[in-house]
This record gives sequence, structure tokens and C-alpha cells, in this order.
Amino acid sequence: MDSTQAVEQAKVKLYWLDKSRSQRVLWVLEELKVPYELEIFHRDKKTNFAPPELKKVHPLGKSPVIAVTAPGASEPVILAESAFIIEYLLDHFSNGSTLLPKRWKEGQEGKVGGETEEWLRFRYFMHYAEGSLMGFMVIALVAMNIKTAPVPFFIRPITNGIAGKIQSGFLEPNFTAHFTFLDGQLKTSGGNYICGPNLTGADILLSFPLIAGGSRAGLTKEKYPTLHAYVERLENEPGYKKAADKIIEIDGKFEATL
Repeated sequence: MDSTQAVEQAKVKLYWLDKSRSQRVLWVLEELKVPYELEIFHRDKKTNFAPPELKKVHPLGKSPVIAVTAPGASEPVILAESAFIIEYLLDHFSNGSTLLPKRWKEGQEGKVGGETEEWLRFRYFMHYAEGSLMGFMVIALVAMNIKTAPVPFFIRPITNGIAGKIQSGFLEPNFTAHFTFLDGQLKTSGGNYICGPNLTGADILLSFPLIAGGSRAGLTKEKYPTLHAYVERLENEPGYKKAADKIIEIDGKFEATL
């Protein structure tokens, strides 16, 4: 059985949650043209937590989670964590897609230092998006929640002060460092994307923190023109739009937000 037949017969189910990182996995599935089933979940309107039903799929009760059932298998493989899910899908279903860059230089297969620049960037940014950048976006969200918390008026100066200290003393210098870094990486990638001339899984992983939280974190066209143009380019990708339209079709709306 060739890879195309395997894609046609494998069953993939994505457990999608609003205001979550699961939209990136949907984008990858659309790019790879992998047949899939979608199950929609919504956050609790009061707590903003994922519904308890997700714990029946994975013990942590988070999204994204996918179930992949191989041809002839009786039980699916359950996968969590965005980067792991995307790497797994690319390993099995990329079928020559540029989402997974070529790993080895010609004649350097399996040798230390024989990797292509595009592949090295791909593997780095697959880890960077969640390991380095996303943590600051989450802290920014916490700081915003502290600032907007429903507290008595005489307490509000305290909560505003705490949120302000987190923003000015911790978040702003870190966002400046990261956005400057990404702006520079784009200028040296050799193309319009973070790894080079082609859209890769790493671009899709980076899309969520940059699109959902970038403007709130100070990512402006004036400060970071190259990075800002890159974010706009990602939002205009056909696969991104198709994934968003899929959610609108099923759920009535789509919002890229933390």
C-alpha cells in the first residue's frame, strides 16, 4: 500500500475547542488533504475552561487532541500536544508536501551537519513556538485577566498595579526580544516564510501566538514591518482561510484569539 492509499484509508478525528491551539491542526489537515472527522467543543462561558467531556478523550482534558485509526486497526492512536500532532501528521501523510522540508543535503544523508538549513529551522521553530514564545502569551493573558477582574473599586488600583508591573517589567522586554528575533529570522530565511521559500509546519505552529496575541503584545507594523507582513501573509494563506471557513460552516463563527 502506498502513502496515498494509506491516507485515504486512515481515519483521523480532531477534537476541536474554541479559542484554542486546535485550529492549527485543522489547518494542517486541510493542507495535506487528509480526510478527517471534526468534533466541536466549547469552553465554559463562566470559567473559560474546556468542558469535562474532553477528559474522556485525553486525561488532561485539553485540545488539540486527535485520534488516528490505521487501516485494519481496532483502536485509534490518541495524540495530544500541537507540535507532536503536527509532526506525526507530517511524518505519515505529508506525501511530498513542502510542509515537511527535505532533511538532508545531497550526499550528506545521515551525517552530523548534513541537514539542510530549511529543515534545521523547521525543527527549531516547531519547538520554539510552544516552548519559548507561547509561554509569554499565556502570561500576558493572565495579566489581562488580573487587570479586568471584577473586584471592588478600592481594590482595582492594586490589581491594575500588579498587571502593569507584569506588563512593563517582564512581558514588554521579552516580547521586544522575541519579535526582534523573529523579524531578523525572516529577513535571513531566504524566502517569505520562517524556514525559507515554502510554508511549513513551523509557520503553522507560529501562526496561533502571532495572530491571536501578537497585536496585544505590541507586534505593530511600525516596529516590526517584516514580522507584521509575515503575520498578514499567514492570515491570507488559502489553507488558513479554508480551515476558518470550515469552523464557520459548522459552528457559525470563528475567532482567532487566546
